[in-house]
Amino acid sequence: MRVGFIGLGSQGGPMARRIVEGGFDLTLWARRAASLEPYADTAAKVAASPAELGAASDLVCLCVVGDDDVREVISGENGVLAGMSSGSTIAIHSTIHPDTCREIAELAASKGVSVIDAPVSGGGPAVEAGTLLVMLGGDEADVERARPVFATYADPIVHLGPLGSGQVAKILNNLLFTANLGAAMSALELGESLGVPRDRLCEVINRGSANSKALGSIAAFGGTLDNLAPIAGALLQKDCRHAAALAEDASAAEGAVFDAADAALGLMDHPR
Repeated sequence: MRVGFIGLGSQGGPMARRIVEGGFDLTLWARRAASLEPYADTAAKVAASPAELGAASDLVCLCVVGDDDVREVISGENGVLAGMSSGSTIAIHSTIHPDTCREIAELAASKGVSVIDAPVSGGGPAVEAGTLLVMLGGDEADVERARPVFATYADPIVHLGPLGSGQVAKILNNLLFTANLGAAMSALELGESLGVPRDRLCEVINRGSANSKALGSIAAFGGTLDNLAPIAGALLQKDCRHAAALAEDASAAEGAVFDAADAALGLMDHPR
């Protein structure tokens, strides 16, 4: 299988390297030449445009930031889809609204190209360890064709249902993570007001039954959200907006998990 990859950031870059080191014929494209320099020591080829990358690929993996970024690299006369052949597949690793996946799938279907959503969780260290979580939505046959590529960097690889299901799972995962950040900060601030140093309380909770990924992240960034906000704040805000839109579409009450998430996002916007 010939693979194309766009989105060579802190997460996508290690994914691309694992693919080419796994023996797949890999083609890369990036807006900036500097983004391609780390792959000069690999067998990866470089395309002059997204369309050229599409023409060279049976599977195109996208790991760009948001909905508009995905639309931009896929559509238009120089977009990925312009070069792709019937029977090929686009895998969207970006976290975007499920409706955007369906919009892109409708566009791609006119060329006989299939789309699967494949958002990920775990970050660069999980990629390097081969333990990235991939959440998949789409036709089972399309998912199974792409699975050997995903297996170069991921375990587990979970097929959740039809197109958009992976995005729903990732958005809810990030909503809960954000809510956990808010709950953890509330506990740390309460402990501090009761005379327990924040760093010591982090140490205790990290070894106790209340431990969580969120608390571990706060502890790693000095016991506050101030240093975490520049890295994750905007992305978590985007995903929580998507979660709110999904809840509204489902006529679901937004409850305590949204309140805790809002509290965490508020702390990121107004550090103290």
